[in-house]
Amino acid sequence: MKKLTLLFLSICFSIVAFCQELLVQSGDKGLYIVHTVVPKENFYSVGRLYALSPKEIAAFNNVDMTHGLSIGQSIQIPLTAANFSQASAAQGRPVYYVVGEKEGLYRVSLKNGKVLMADLRKWNHLSSDAISTGQKLIVGYLGAAQAAPATVSAPASHPPASTPVTHDPAPRRDSTAVKPVTPVERPMADSGSARPVQVVPTPAPSSQAPRTAVKDGQGGAFRGAWEQQVKSGTSRDASVVSGIFKTASGWQDTKYYLLIDGVEPGSIVKVSSPSTGKFIYAKVLGGMSGIRQNQGYDIRISNAAASVLEAGDSEKFTVRIQY
Repeated sequence: MKKLTLLFLSICFSIVAFCQELLVQSGDKGLYIVHTVVPKENFYSVGRLYALSPKEIAAFNNVDMTHGLSIGQSIQIPLTAANFSQASAAQGRPVYYVVGEKEGLYRVSLKNGKVLMADLRKWNHLSSDAISTGQKLIVGYLGAAQAAPATVSAPASHPPASTPVTHDPAPRRDSTAVKPVTPVERPMADSGSARPVQVVPTPAPSSQAPRTAVKDGQGGAFRGAWEQQVKSGTSRDASVVSGIFKTASGWQDTKYYLLIDGVEPGSIVKVSSPSTGKFIYAKVLGGMSGIRQNQGYDIRISNAAASVLEAGDSEKFTVRIQY
């Protein structure tokens, strides 16, 4: 009876541990979550729980496996490709990030493996990029690594039963047997064939070609919001050095985004190019300070916005901002 009671309690503790909300943290070794050890747990059972090898968990925590684990001990569980996915269609246990002070959606993306902002919006049912301090956002999913689907070879075609097997190298012309269809030459599939084939130039994949954003000639979807915002006048009109950040937004929906210090997230800024005369209206996602890659830049605009401004391949370019 005592053993059954202990077994029952152990199962209950394990269920509670498994159902705990997973909060992501980051350190020198990368992203991780914290697990609190419950009775009957060891490196092997914890490894099975998070789809990791016991040695990997011990190494991440700089501990000796031979010393075992203690009830109530907190250990860090690394988030790796083996147990953590940030793919758009990922499934499993959601892993959350708690939004810090003055953090926008772009900063959350950078601090969590550069997860796509479009996926952050989808997973968290965000209708806009407005987030608040202390808000919990899903930044990925925990689950065992899934093996890549095995390629199923098509069964070898067998000659029809009515076709006699012959050792004659030249089949008779008047044979009533169904002749096997000669496959059509395809350069991509038969590149190693000894027979000469016609070489057809293959264009570069479309994904390699520069993307061009839809241009509505009005500056994009946020023009109306900007006009309402500046009815009382603009507070700044200046030339600044801009860079680019990548996002899936804007290419089709004409929604452009901007990173800039000293402007409230959600505000709209008019950005124009002195060299091309093009302009767009961009919504502020967050600030620039505190990120080393932003040194030397005053602002960053989304890549779709840069396409509309015809900024070209330049990493730095001058734009005029008004807000």
